[in-house]
Amino acid sequence: MNPEFSLITVTYNAGSTLQRTLQSAASQTFRRFEHLIVDGGSTDSTLALAQAYQQQNPDISVGISSEPDRGLYDAMNKGITRARGKYIVFLNAGDKLHAPQTLESLAALIPPDNGNKLPGVLYGETDLVDDAGNFLRHRRLQAPEQLSWKSFRQGMLVCHQSFYALREIVPSYDLQYRFSADVDWCIRVMKRAKEMSLPLVNSHLVLTDYLSEGMTTQHHQESLRERFQVMRKHYGLATTLAMHAWFALRAKIKP
Repeated sequence: MNPEFSLITVTYNAGSTLQRTLQSAASQTFRRFEHLIVDGGSTDSTLALAQAYQQQNPDISVGISSEPDRGLYDAMNKGITRARGKYIVFLNAGDKLHAPQTLESLAALIPPDNGNKLPGVLYGETDLVDDAGNFLRHRRLQAPEQLSWKSFRQGMLVCHQSFYALREIVPSYDLQYRFSADVDWCIRVMKRAKEMSLPLVNSHLVLTDYLSEGMTTQHHQESLRERFQVMRKHYGLATTLAMHAWFALRAKIKP
């Protein structure tokens, strides 16, 4: 029987942060998931941690690969290719599933696979944590009650790590984007769900503890430029300019 969920963790020399990600997966009360570790050729303790996790959790299907890649999104595409789960989610090294019941709660939202339309996306909220895994704050952008592909005109309202996409509708990441391919990918997933009349289901749960210092944070200006191009592609220039004017105003009046 194929797993319900494919957790995909892309790593490169992530030994200092990977363990809490693995521990959060190992603690799940729902066990019908696989965890794919897609490594870029680490030289630190990353692979040793992954292999110990694999050996200590024989009831979880843990797949480990390690080879050079062309960057984060190329590695994520490799994960998509290898995934067998009904739903795919990407969990970075240092990120955690919020609670031991996270996957169990999401599985309860999936109807029996007997002619029912499966949700195109299961989504929820995100908390931000520091390098030690300690809670910092709730993510500023909140998941809307009803999500659609047009929602991201207002920004990435759902964190990538709290966005569980039905595997059969997921595309590959567009490698022309170095920092914002996740935004483009999520929008394309939601467009595909719309075309197939698949619902986008709000779990009303905090799903992920997200390590705040990611690649996008470290390359903030480049990421903003790419996000403008992504929004322009999907929403048009006029809408994108209008929304960026609103972003600037919102930043000024933010308390």
